[in-house]
Amino acid sequence: MATANPKAAANLTTRDTAIGLSLAALIVGSWLVLHVGAIFMVDWTVPATWPWIPLVILLQTWLFVGMFIVAHDSMHGALVPRQPALNEWIGRVCVALYAGFSYKALYESHHKHHRYSGTPQDPDFDAEFPRTFWPWYGTFFRRYFGRRELIVLTVVVAVYALILRERFPTMLAFWALPAILSSVQLFYFGTYRPHRIEAQPFTDRHNTRSNDFGWLLSLLTCFHFGYHHEHHDKPWIPWWKLPRYRAGLLVER
Repeated sequence: MATANPKAAANLTTRDTAIGLSLAALIVGSWLVLHVGAIFMVDWTVPATWPWIPLVILLQTWLFVGMFIVAHDSMHGALVPRQPALNEWIGRVCVALYAGFSYKALYESHHKHHRYSGTPQDPDFDAEFPRTFWPWYGTFFRRYFGRRELIVLTVVVAVYALILRERFPTMLAFWALPAILSSVQLFYFGTYRPHRIEAQPFTDRHNTRSNDFGWLLSLLTCFHFGYHHEHHDKPWIPWWKLPRYRAGLLVER
């Protein structure tokens, strides 16, 4: 599956690759540090630590979103376009850490989403509930969280239970809960809002729209993935360059 994306290779420079890899390392590294620290090291029974709990959960939720977006760029060959094997390896690590997902399955589904965006053939679209959040989210969740993911996560949870023992609730609070919240965040800002059916029809074959958030809110909500029409228009543009492309500051072939 380690195939290069010719569009990404043609449009992304060595500097772009270095920036993308640095941001990916920062996101994944921060997630790992926070994961280990919150679950294994901090004594959350101390009252002085309690005000930090919601902040840590929110930050870890956001980093989960970022880690998935890094994997998403890998699926488009936009992370390391001239080294497809490394590009794929990073994507595999990210989706495995996220929820034990199969990179190959996600890769195939995501590219099918781009081919059939907003149609019944689109694996991310719910033709039965194209306007309703929770039924569509339920369909989305069932399609991607299957038997393989259930088995992998059951094994992981069992291992953590053996290691953590009385600290096991920390894993639920700082790993399981942020993972679930991040799936809702990714779905809402990266699938539901861009692709839901509204009174105003879509403007082209991509069947998607972009949010009108400013740079900071766009970053905080979904790592600029809410600039979704821009992404569908030029899927080889990495997430961190989407604001510039939306502003007309990039010329992409």
